[in-house]
Amino acid sequence: MKKRDFLKVSVAAGIAAATAKPSLAASGGTSGALQDMTGDAVPISVAERKARVAKAQRLLREAGIDALVVEAGSALVYFTGVRWWRSERFTGAVIPADGEMAIVTPYFEEPSIRESMAFGDDVRTWHEDEDPFALIAGVLKDRGTRKGKIAVEETVRHFIADGLQQAAPDFDVVSGKAITRGCRMYKTAAEIALMQKANDVTMAAYRHVYANIDKGMSPADISALMNQATQQLGGRPGFSMALLNDASAYPHGSGKPQTLQPGGIILMDCGCSVHDYQSDISRTWVFGEPDRKQRKVWNTVKRGQELAVETATVGTPAGKVDEVVRAYYEKEGYGPDYKTPGLPHRLGHGIGMDGHEPVNFVRGEETPLAPGMCFSNEPGIYIFGEFGVRLEDCLYITDAGPRLFSALSPSLDKPFG
Repeated sequence: MKKRDFLKVSVAAGIAAATAKPSLAASGGTSGALQDMTGDAVPISVAERKARVAKAQRLLREAGIDALVVEAGSALVYFTGVRWWRSERFTGAVIPADGEMAIVTPYFEEPSIRESMAFGDDVRTWHEDEDPFALIAGVLKDRGTRKGKIAVEETVRHFIADGLQQAAPDFDVVSGKAITRGCRMYKTAAEIALMQKANDVTMAAYRHVYANIDKGMSPADISALMNQATQQLGGRPGFSMALLNDASAYPHGSGKPQTLQPGGIILMDCGCSVHDYQSDISRTWVFGEPDRKQRKVWNTVKRGQELAVETATVGTPAGKVDEVVRAYYEKEGYGPDYKTPGLPHRLGHGIGMDGHEPVNFVRGEETPLAPGMCFSNEPGIYIFGEFGVRLEDCLYITDAGPRLFSALSPSLDKPFG
């Protein structure tokens, strides 16, 4: 599920420049090559990755933990720059509380791993008949640690944590959630700049789609158009969901075949990445003339998005943002709680290198909002059997309040300005 919209807050210049929408009655829409927008995007530097490792080491020492283990995935990229896939063969990093980080990988993968390492030189390899987890204990022994605690990043698979505990019985294997969240939840200026670029790309692609859709198109046709535009604009497509007509009533759609028809709802939820950082934006509009009910629901959802932005200030518990919007919808006759017709899903989620990251805008989440935290803001109202509306934009928290990566959708009649 994807993200929501924002108030009149700071928005990048590239997003502010909306293009005019030609008549959807015109056959074929507009054409022409789209230009790459990402040439000035600056990847995360070696210095910043080293600073991330240093922060993780400080958090480890404060928590009395001797090392953090991460496996292939976004956390490995975050700390080391190594882009790898998850398989039955362990590849990962060992970050000791003190001393140099090490990479553990199969012997035959070492040359490829070294190609993508941002820094460091300690690569420990294992053959197919050897235990990779014994190498982790060996790294710590070489750093002067023979017993204590080893934390595993929260998405590490069970067979890795279990194998590590068996290979290093003098250590307790514990959760590394506080360490990785303590680093990744709070984005730097460089990370926010890349997320801004990804959002700029997605909004530009949306405007292209809006100008080129036509009667009879299927969800697959519309998604393909979005992905093609995203690629031409320089983004790496992540997901492109198009829900039409009554399928929009279900947050993740329906298997029932749909085609675009006059008066039908179009709900799109799309995102891309630029140098590993994600966007997530949803827009809902009507193909042709909206009816009174569609307009009322759309305006109610938009007001919920605005309330979320107004509420998301430094120090506010993350769950409060969900509660304020849900209470407003209930006053308007939707719900109660998570029931439909109404808002059956959380208001939003964290976002960064992963499309969904901790923590969420959801009831009961007490984590206080702090500068650098990034979220989707995606309220919706869904009426099963009829239609649904979802508006989603992402925001980041600053000392001065929340700032939007993309401008809130102005109106049902002019969803892109």
